[in-house]
Amino acid sequence: MCGRYSLHSNPEVIALLFGLSEVPAYQPRYNIAPASQVLIVRQEGDLRGAAMVKWGLVPRWAKDPATGARMNNARAETVAEKPSFREAYRKRRCLIPANGFYEWKLERGLKQPYYIHPAGAELFAFAGLWEQWKDPHRSLATCAIITTEANEKMATVHDRMPVILDTRDFPRWLAGEEGLLRPCSSNIIDIRKVSRAVNNTRNDLPELIEPEDS
Repeated sequence: MCGRYSLHSNPEVIALLFGLSEVPAYQPRYNIAPASQVLIVRQEGDLRGAAMVKWGLVPRWAKDPATGARMNNARAETVAEKPSFREAYRKRRCLIPANGFYEWKLERGLKQPYYIHPAGAELFAFAGLWEQWKDPHRSLATCAIITTEANEKMATVHDRMPVILDTRDFPRWLAGEEGLLRPCSSNIIDIRKVSRAVNNTRNDLPELIEPEDS
């Protein structure tokens, strides 16, 4: 699964990588948790656009938007068939920019966080889905991150990871192509142990992604 991640790049860097003319204002974040407002990139006609949406997908048919609390991640193996995600998979895909994500491993009886970040680059692009839920009184835009089995390096920490897309696959994913939901190569990622301060969602500082002494 993917339960926390960071995004703190300059908006100009994001605009350049994702081919955007503008990026909505957002605060640098080092401990993004589910239910947060997050940045997504989606196809809008012939152009790409970016938007801030709530992390935790609410299907259009849901009676209660609280459903999204259980829909932060969609499994690559079932996303095309699962009722909660299949319509968004067919019609409303997105890219989710991230500087890195966290995962936890049980060590000496304690959950030790690790930070997984790009090797030799600044940003990841997670494969995502977005949805627009409405009732007579309100409208809510939401998203989910698609996860897959871990690659060899990631498997040393956890058995799942987000689907990380290569820049060449951005247009293919947004256009609805199949065959892209697989683990990225191990040489795409680096992993380091970080402070357990990230365990508390109220902590949101650059120090969270700094290496922790073993």
